[in-house]
Amino acid sequence: MAVNGVNRIMIAVHDLESAKRKYHDLLGATFVDAHWTGEPFGISVSIAWDAGIELCAPLPGREDSSAVTGFLAAHGEGVMSVFFNVPDGERARDRAIRHGYNSLHSLDYTQAEIDQHLGGLFERYQEFNLDTAERCGFTVSLARIEAKKQA
Repeated sequence: MAVNGVNRIMIAVHDLESAKRKYHDLLGATFVDAHWTGEPFGISVSIAWDAGIELCAPLPGREDSSAVTGFLAAHGEGVMSVFFNVPDGERARDRAIRHGYNSLHSLDYTQAEIDQHLGGLFERYQEFNLDTAERCGFTVSLARIEAKKQA
């Protein structure tokens, strides 16, 4: 199965607002907050689709218990995950599992969630996050993200 390139990289940061300013100044990136996606994991999330960057920082009060806490403690700020765009999420996940990688968690948003939280930009949004950090140095996420077709 072919991979359609990198969709985006996830960068763990301590201060989300400061990081947004930095990447806006450096790259002209335009960020959209997507905190609702990270709240269950104790993180604030902001995505710049135009630059292929997702920033994640611990929510206030979750600095010691968020999904990015361990990474920040061990590595400091930096690339935590790479999202590879795949045409078939389940098939890509199954292939990874056959090769000894486990799926840590997955997302599969409904069209209503896409419309409400992602500005209706997509007609399909699905992710599988794999346990690749030890072998690859970062988490690999398989993402089936299909842009909404123009009418």
